[in-house]
Amino acid sequence: MTPLPFDPIARAAELWDERVGSATSMAAVTSVMRVQQIIQSAVDAALKPHGLTFARYEALVLLYFSRKGALPMRVMGERLQLHPTSVTNIVDRLESDGLVRRTPHPTDRRTTLVEITDAGLQRREAATEAVVRVNLGLKGLTDRQTEQLTDLLAKVRRASGDFED
Repeated sequence: MTPLPFDPIARAAELWDERVGSATSMAAVTSVMRVQQIIQSAVDAALKPHGLTFARYEALVLLYFSRKGALPMRVMGERLQLHPTSVTNIVDRLESDGLVRRTPHPTDRRTTLVEITDAGLQRREAATEAVVRVNLGLKGLTDRQTEQLTDLLAKVRRASGDFED
């Protein structure tokens, strides 16, 4: 990607100020959206050699972080903030790749658990090394600035009802 000789968001903000009004929120939101695209591209490139998308990688990490390496599909959807159909599609693909397996819940016949396999653990580890090498696509910030960014975005998420304290 060839960089532009100017910041298009700054230019759009100037025009917004002239024609619409304060561009403060527009410039911030447009910047967040553009940075999301940049980060997504870097993470996708790091995960592609491992045969994973970010959604499938997130699912493997979620299972890895769980106490028993297994979770009900409903819980996966809640934690990943995905529609049940999306979770099913992710699990189907991971299962076809041998990275997870579906198992019956030991006490609730209506619930299916998704369990990470040894192959899934190995793939998650290699993929994690790859995304860490590219700093998950986040460039140009110090550790302190990254913490500040996380804190600021958490304020927006909390105010929008994404989570409670």
